[in-house]
Amino acid sequence: MTHVTGTLVLAGTPIGDIADAPPRLVAELEGADIVAAEDTRRLRGLTRALGVHTTGRVVSYFEGNESARTPELVEALVGGARVLLVTDAGMPSVSDPGYRLVAAAVERDIKVTAVPGPSAVLTALALSGLPVDRFCFEGFLPRKAGERLGRLREVAQERRTLVYFEAPHRLDDTLAAMAEVFGAERRAAVCRELTKTYEEVKRGGLGELAAWAAEGVRGEITVVVEGAPETGPAELDAEELVRRVRVREEAGERRKEAIAAVAAEAGLPKREVFDAVVAAKNAAAQGHVAAPAQGPTNG
Repeated sequence: MTHVTGTLVLAGTPIGDIADAPPRLVAELEGADIVAAEDTRRLRGLTRALGVHTTGRVVSYFEGNESARTPELVEALVGGARVLLVTDAGMPSVSDPGYRLVAAAVERDIKVTAVPGPSAVLTALALSGLPVDRFCFEGFLPRKAGERLGRLREVAQERRTLVYFEAPHRLDDTLAAMAEVFGAERRAAVCRELTKTYEEVKRGGLGELAAWAAEGVRGEITVVVEGAPETGPAELDAEELVRRVRVREEAGERRKEAIAAVAAEAGLPKREVFDAVVAAKNAAAQGHVAAPAQGPTNG
């Protein structure tokens, strides 16, 4: 006789407006044997708003206990339980707890399904006004400045639209770093408090947005950044060639390798990129030459 296992249900929850809750979410909350919630207090607020009474066992499932609690939930699933996983907002596993549990359930051949719901990633992307045909989600950037710059340099030439999450108190530093690596004129959109009362989408160049954010921004933030332009040889001036070489060098490439890579990207001879780098180096050196000392003056 084949043993029948339970089902893991990933349920999307509203990212702001409670009216966006999927209709199936109510049925799953009422019928689940176990509800695993990122924050049980937030879950209570959600069920009150929806007028739902959960009859199953409620357990916490967050970053701090995700590794320890996953085996317990998998065993419940093996025993036939229907386990509902919800996070504070949006879809589980997308920059939220859930991946470990899904991977463990799949490994045990347990059915995994989902209640589709609101997504800050897709909502911000749709509202940004930037290309949506190809995009990649980068989640949260590292908190340390050096690591953040390194991560941005890895995608400096990415042509797909980029989507990031960010904390409001780090937004100005992040936008400034993006302006440094991607260029101040690269288009972007800062989406704040999506679907909430004070929803705001601020669009502009990264330099402009960094200056705006320096004044202080509150709320949940999603940043959408235009991908790198498809530029040809005629569109790249010497300054841009030098900037691209510098970005690669700062990411750890040797100068010779960086020059070769930039030349290949631009469709130019390596010598032309090399000459641009040397000219920039010479210009910088001349700018640092001290002015002739002046003798004492009477006065």
